Amino acid sequence: MIEFDPKKDAANLAKHGVSLARAADMTIEGVRPDPYLYESRVRAYGRIDGEKYCLIYVERGGRVRAISLRRSHAKEYDRHVLKH
Repeated sequence: MIEFDPKKDAANLAKHGVSLARAADMTIEGVRPDPYLYESRVRAYGRIDGEKYCLIYVERGGRVRAISLRRSHAKEYDRHVLKH
C-alpha cells in the first residue's frame, strides 16, 4: 500500500499531471538511493500503463510514502534501468 499527503498529491497532480495514488500501479524496473538532507529517499523507475515514470519515496515504519511521481525522461530512465 502506498500512502501520501493529500495536499502533496494535489500539488503533484497540478505540477506533473498524475496522482500519487497511481504509484500503486507502477511496475518497478530499477531503483537507486536518492540522498536527501533529512531522510533516505529512494528513486524508483518503472511503468504505469506502458509509460515510463519516476517515483520518489521514503520507507517509514514499514510503509511506502510517495513524495513525487512524474513521467521519466527517456535518457534518465534508460540510464537507471538499462544499466542493471
